Formats: sequence, C-alpha cells, structure tokens
Amino acid sequence: METLNLFLQLFGTFFVIGAFTIGGGYAMLSLIQGEVVTAHHWISESTFTDIVAISQMTPGPIGINTATYVGYDVLNQATGSHLLGIAGSATATLALVIPSFILVLLIVRFYTQFKSSVLFEGVMGWLRPTVVGLIGAAAIILVVKTTWFQGMPTFRIVEENFPDWKSWCLLAAAFGASYWGKVNPILVIVAGAVLGLLIY
Repeated sequence: METLNLFLQLFGTFFVIGAFTIGGGYAMLSLIQGEVVTAHHWISESTFTDIVAISQMTPGPIGINTATYVGYDVLNQATGSHLLGIAGSATATLALVIPSFILVLLIVRFYTQFKSSVLFEGVMGWLRPTVVGLIGAAAIILVVKTTWFQGMPTFRIVEENFPDWKSWCLLAAAFGASYWGKVNPILVIVAGAVLGLLIY
C-alpha cells in the first residue's frame, strides 16, 4: 500500500509540475527541486544536483530526463527493487508529459484563431520574463543549497554545491567558452567531463 501511495504521489507531483511549467526544462528545474527535495524530501540536494548534471549530458530534454532519473531513484531507494525503480521512471516521465501533450493539442487547434489577439499578445508579454526568472532560479539552485524561512521573504545559504575553487574555475571556463567563444555545447560538456576526471 505504501508503494502504491508513493506511485500516486510521484504521478501527482510530476503531473502538476508538467501542467504549470512554462519555458521548457530549465524553467522546470526549480519546480522539481521544490517538490522532490524541499516538499517531499525524496532525495537530497546533492543527489538532485547530480541528477541534473547527468540529465544535461544525456540525450533528450533536461526536464524529462530529470523526471526519469528522479522517478527511478525515489522508488528504488524506497523499495530496493530495480524493476519498481524502472516503473517509477515511467510514472514520473508519463505524468510530466501528459499535460504538455494535452496543452499542445489545444494550442495547435486554437492558435491560428487567437494569435493576432491583443489579449494573447499581452499574456505572452507577461510570460516571457517569468520564464527568464524560473531559469535564473534553477541556476541558483544548482550552485547553492538554500533554506527558505517560512512566512518570511528571506533565505539562508546553507552550503555550496560546488566543492571547491576548481569547480568555480570550471564554471567560469565553460561559461566563457559558451558565451564568448561560441564553442559547441557538446565540446564544452566533453571537456568538462575530461577535466573533472583529471582534477577529481
């Protein structure tokens, strides 16, 4: 019964995340972190950071990859079963995709009728900066562990997710190569992996 409840909670959590995420996988990360780390305590902050790193390096959208890894980790840790971990992956992934699938079908059906609407343009104008904010929050979550105080608009940095100054140097090098050097992201990922093996 506890395993069934965990499946239902996993499905409900990722269904809500999929329904209310605007702006793609990176915007989704802050919502996933808030639910699986802060609200449900299914995984630790460091485990979530590792999952995101793996999700970035594997093919496919980062949000879906993260949901797949989280679903597996949650069920595998709770039951010790590899098969139930796979079922958890399928549950989280399906729950995340269903709302988007339904919404895209509706948008395709009605977009041509409303794309010139002033109201539609107004909504899009408000959504764009919101997406940027969500992506920025995801970046902060990956860099530091934070604790938000209940009822107060303040937070406290608990611990950096980057272990030492070498990690910050790798971050700066990757940012510089990507932003100014226009280096192919695949090459940046491969170089980061190789340097990580050599350094650590």
